Amino acid sequence: MAEIIVTIVVEVIKCLAPPAYRQISYLRESKYASNLQILRTEVENLKSERVSTQHKVDEAERKGEEIEENVKNWLARSNNVIEEADKFTNDEATANKHCFKGLCSNLKTRRRLIKEAVRLRDAIVEVREAGRFDSISYSTIPEDTLLMSNKDYKAFESRTSILNKIIDALKNPDVNMLGIYGMGKIGKTTLAKEVATRAENDKLFDQVVFSEVSESQDIRKIQGEIADKLGLKFAEESELGRARRLYDRLKKEKRILVILDNIWENLDLKAVGIPHGNYHKGCKVLLTARSIDSLSKKMDSQQNFLIGALGEEEAWSLFKKMAGDYVEGSELKWVARDVAKECAGLPVSIVTVARALRDNNSLFYWRDALEQLRRPSSTNFMNIQPAAYKAIKLSYDKLAGEELKNTFLLIGYTAICCGPPNSLAQLPTISG
Repeated sequence: MAEIIVTIVVEVIKCLAPPAYRQISYLRESKYASNLQILRTEVENLKSERVSTQHKVDEAERKGEEIEENVKNWLARSNNVIEEADKFTNDEATANKHCFKGLCSNLKTRRRLIKEAVRLRDAIVEVREAGRFDSISYSTIPEDTLLMSNKDYKAFESRTSILNKIIDALKNPDVNMLGIYGMGKIGKTTLAKEVATRAENDKLFDQVVFSEVSESQDIRKIQGEIADKLGLKFAEESELGRARRLYDRLKKEKRILVILDNIWENLDLKAVGIPHGNYHKGCKVLLTARSIDSLSKKMDSQQNFLIGALGEEEAWSLFKKMAGDYVEGSELKWVARDVAKECAGLPVSIVTVARALRDNNSLFYWRDALEQLRRPSSTNFMNIQPAAYKAIKLSYDKLAGEELKNTFLLIGYTAICCGPPNSLAQLPTISG
């Protein structure tokens, strides 16, 4: 009966006033049901597309890629409009239970609800159309962990003066290759990393890349480490093919610093794929080596900087930082100073010994350590400073318990098998 009445009223108004007819037509239940069903269908379609897009996002994130900002915004927008539409349709399902045969007595409310259903439908369609992306994500270049600044680094005056000289040399357009040299474990690598940090902060270069060369000179490894920093993927298998690809990629960098750590023999930069000098004025190379001959004679480095042992006060300052400032104001002070002196100004020895003795306030313990450091070294290993050897041996001897000592030895022997020859990894044989 109610439907018949509405139909008669509609026909009368249709004849008398067309504009009024357009308004009253919203009241027809058939039109409302149709719009509500279309809304539900569009919502389900958008939900499916949202799930598909989220799967692609999850896959990209597992690969370590960054998600495009417009994709993030679309997911947030789709979530909001789906939530709004779901609430509307759920509320309508509840409201219809109180209506007679789906037709509410409040015709004004019915017209408003129809308009809202149409609005939500249009909003859903608009969001769906905006969800067609050319790409979901993009690859990023991970932070170079090899260039992370050492948290234990101290800007000693002797090191700062060398650092400033190196920075000045890098600013010189006529210098394309320079080097840092000094005895093993004196801090060459640490200084080279500080140069990288300073160069980046001062915006001297657009890119800084780092690779450890070592005595073995693994060309593919060097190429790979540099390529990783540049986001370069090799399709070539041969070293020559990879060198060409790397060469072309480096040429695209207007200003780039390549740090090659631990040079022993001549390294053919062309074989690696590093353009420098007249081949690429914007590419500069910083080398580190133990011998100046490795730099000036074998690599033709233009300027070289010697890094020596720390002075007594600098060594003591580093020792206190590592061992704890409590040694300054205790009965341990003088024996602690003697322990620091036995480290011969080698940062690696100072840090190793100080950490081994840290937080132990037993005078006997410290005197025993001093006695061990003063004993003649029996090491026969090549390229290992006696002070460094004795420092690491002391660190081993002070480990509490056989389990820790065995772990120390296991790590050492693993390093012997996997690491470069003649390295400090050979030191675990100190137990014999």
